[in-house]
Amino acid sequence: MRIEMPTPPPGVADAVAELRTTAAIRTRARSLLARARAGESSWFTVADDAMGTAAQQVATTTVRRYPSLEIPFHSRWRHFEAGGVHRLDQLTSAPAQADPAERTRSLIDVAVVSVLLDAGAGPEWRYREPDTGLTFARSEGLGVASWHACGAGLFSGAPQPRWRVDADGLAALTHERLAHAFDVGPGNRLVGLDGRLGLLRNLGTALRARPDLFGEDARPGRIYDHLGAGTDTITAHEILDVILAGFASIWPSPTRLDGVGLGDCWPHPAVTGAGLTNGWMPFHKLSQWLTYSLLEPFEWSGITVDGLDSLTALPEYRNGGLLLDTGVLRLRDDAWHARTWRAGDELVVEWRALTVALVDELAELVRDHLGVTATQLPLACVLEGGTWAAGRELAQQLRNGLPPLTILADGTVF
Repeated sequence: MRIEMPTPPPGVADAVAELRTTAAIRTRARSLLARARAGESSWFTVADDAMGTAAQQVATTTVRRYPSLEIPFHSRWRHFEAGGVHRLDQLTSAPAQADPAERTRSLIDVAVVSVLLDAGAGPEWRYREPDTGLTFARSEGLGVASWHACGAGLFSGAPQPRWRVDADGLAALTHERLAHAFDVGPGNRLVGLDGRLGLLRNLGTALRARPDLFGEDARPGRIYDHLGAGTDTITAHEILDVILAGFASIWPSPTRLDGVGLGDCWPHPAVTGAGLTNGWMPFHKLSQWLTYSLLEPFEWSGITVDGLDSLTALPEYRNGGLLLDTGVLRLRDDAWHARTWRAGDELVVEWRALTVALVDELAELVRDHLGVTATQLPLACVLEGGTWAAGRELAQQLRNGLPPLTILADGTVF
């Protein structure tokens, strides 16, 4: 059954389209950074003299992790490699994956559902991998657990369900089945489990609603057929455009424009823009994280993905934490570290915006330290090398892995 989605009025449609561009994210983030540098932020000060220290930290971390500077993209595939296990062979060696197109669809299926399950796990949760006995936490644990759930057919309603995600399987998903797949139970609490379940059910509805993007079998992997058929080159923003258009309805966001959900886009009084976009600060973190995670499946299929640096830094607590922990950003009131915040709070919105703008600048300094160009080390590799890893390491040293700010999570933003 196809579900018809209402068409917003033209003015609203134009505003939503603008707020779904990474150009809008960068322009607005940079304006908030300029304002903070001028001392006009109510929440943060910016210490530009600390940028060199932060860049050195990232460069040192990058060289330690990737001595040859052959750095892969920051993507979900790094988490699938947790513990040094090459799990990709489990998918590619399956008989049903002998067809290259079907293999790419399956890679996209797995990446999509795993990214949507990837928002912060919380400090208590762990996942023990049955076949290796290895135990993982946080993003690696979520990645490995979701990998095995896909391999077991948890998200598919097809007769041969392994390594497939479709609307029928997502509609049949229950709290109990998802909790079992992620080893959730007494003493092993996963933050935002219900939010993740709701997101996956919403995904199933969205897949059915857009057969033009996801096919009659309602699979995320049909993005490959939509973008990749008959071409050898696409752009990163084309992938993001499909994700933002096709998955717009899945986000349970309170932010709306004339009834149209904006997703990871939040009000900030100092953000300016034309018409109905005025006052809105977009991020689309999970959508961009998903785009980063689809770069490799397309490239593995033989399609070149251009325009990698059109995507922004991911505005989450590792990249943002790096800036706070190196002193590039400072709270105007240290007591705010002890508070619990929500995703829509002005402080959090501004922190994320400053992260986007500052990591762009930091990337240039890191490249200078390493003696490479932006072509040799695109932002996707700086993040992997990189800012995310350095942010995590500092958090581990300073707070046993906890982020510098506590944000209530429902599994749909961070």
